[in-house]
Amino acid sequence: MTNVKKYLVTATCGLMLAATLTAGAQFVVRIGPPPPRPVEVVPPPPPEHPGWAWHNGYHRWDGHGYVWVPGSYVEAPYAHAHWVDGHWANRGGGYVWVEGHWRH
Repeated sequence: MTNVKKYLVTATCGLMLAATLTAGAQFVVRIGPPPPRPVEVVPPPPPEHPGWAWHNGYHRWDGHGYVWVPGSYVEAPYAHAHWVDGHWANRGGGYVWVEGHWRH
C-alpha cells in the first residue's frame, strides 16, 4: 500500500471514530430552560394521517439562547407506539437535553 493510501485509510478511520464519539455527546447548558408554554393548541391530526402522534413543543438551545420549537404530528414507527416527550434534565450544575423516544 502506498503512503497516500495509508494516509487516506488512517484519516478515514479517524474521522469515523470522531463521528462515533461525538454522536452520543451531550451539551451542558448552564442557563436553565424557560418554563414550558402554558397552552399549546393541539390541532386535530391531519385527516390523511389519523394515527399520527402529537409531539409537544419544547425549548431548544441554539448556542446563544433557548428557542421555542412548536409541536407537530409525527408518524409512529409501529402500531400502538407511544411518544415520550424529550425534556431538560438538571445534571451536574447544568441542563442537558434528554431526547424524546417511542415506547410500547
